Amino acid sequence: MKILIIEDENRAANQLQLMLNSCSFNFELLDIIDTVEETVLWFQKNSNPDLVFMDIQLADGLSFEVFQKIDVVAPIIFTTAFDQYAIQAFKVNSIDYLLKPIQKDDLDKALDKFLKSNKPLSFDTSIVKQLLGDLQLAPKREGLLIKEGNGLVQIKISDLLYCYSEDSITFGVTNDKRFIIDETLDELFQSLDQNQFFKINRAQIVSKTSIQKIDPYFNHRVKLSITCPRNQDFVVSRSKTNDFKNWMNK
Repeated sequence: MKILIIEDENRAANQLQLMLNSCSFNFELLDIIDTVEETVLWFQKNSNPDLVFMDIQLADGLSFEVFQKIDVVAPIIFTTAFDQYAIQAFKVNSIDYLLKPIQKDDLDKALDKFLKSNKPLSFDTSIVKQLLGDLQLAPKREGLLIKEGNGLVQIKISDLLYCYSEDSITFGVTNDKRFIIDETLDELFQSLDQNQFFKINRAQIVSKTSIQKIDPYFNHRVKLSITCPRNQDFVVSRSKTNDFKNWMNK
């Protein structure tokens, strides 16, 4: 069986690969891809795999955007950290998914269902496009509850300058403090207003209001001057530079 993994978090991709290696079936891993753009190019240049594991939130946008650009006929199992609203939408539309962090038992069940099925795990692309619209229009959070001392305090999302991931820990920064957020960077980004926040690379999210200056950087990238940088460099990845410029123009 030929398998393609589409996932922008190295740790999640490696974990999925390890779990697949421990399953009792033979497979060939064709590739691991981390962006919408690279996914589109891969399907344009290669034959369809037997099965695709596709994360929803990729480095340059939602994976559903792939289906707006090309037709994908390969069976797909989505992986997602979306909230219950999105999970319910998957159930209603009979789209197969695995909730992240993926559990081995859930993976075994999904693979068993796929291997025993007499038909591919297909779906109506019009439903996927509708779901993409629904997710983008879903209400965005207004606050973050974080630990402070022995208690909890709420941080207003409007005060958030940027967030970053370091050693598998997610940090948030405001004008007066840095704090730990008990979510992955992807989980956090999915809950934010993406008119106001942009994931510039694998490890950093910035707010539009925090950006003071944009300078050219090598390899067709741009570097940002950010309020309260705290020894962080903010470089927009090459695959996201055009989208970032369009986002700034909104």
